[in-house]
Amino acid sequence: MESDTRQLLSELREDHRNMAAVLNVLEKVGEATRAGNDPDFELVDEIMRYMTVYPDAVHHPKEDVIYAELKKIRPDLADGLDGIPTDHQEIAVLGMKLRDDIEAIIAGTAVRRDQLVEDTSEYVRRLRKHMQWEEDDLFHRIDTMIESESLPVNVNEFQHIKDPVFDLEIESAFRRLMASLKPD
Repeated sequence: MESDTRQLLSELREDHRNMAAVLNVLEKVGEATRAGNDPDFELVDEIMRYMTVYPDAVHHPKEDVIYAELKKIRPDLADGLDGIPTDHQEIAVLGMKLRDDIEAIIAGTAVRRDQLVEDTSEYVRRLRKHMQWEEDDLFHRIDTMIESESLPVNVNEFQHIKDPVFDLEIESAFRRLMASLKPD
């Protein structure tokens, strides 16, 4: 199934808003941990399962597809963007490292507090910087590409995968995360 490029870009922007909200929660947990408080490890586990199940496995590959279309259709707009897939891979590695930290703690393995704080901080910083760059640069290039006409983009392999936290039906595995996103 092909998706309209405008619609796909709108979905990617919505994903960024959702991911930013999740990163806000993760950042607060990291700050509390830095201050010496024990975090809600189950919540952090949900956050990192979400971030590795949806943004890393669905959102970033969709961006890679739309970037490939930009490169093919408007190579003049793709100059300097070759590092996007690598950046996505590096962010995924940071996410898996943090997820591994949390899973180790839950399993009873000792993980140094400063390592957990550092891994949390680096993941949040890197993903926020990446999303901001996409909003400020990449997405504007894609907007320019589709100004005259909206082009179909094949996102077949991702179309059936819904966001497990922000979709209409929240998966039960992410209830704690969703509750933490609601205002106090």
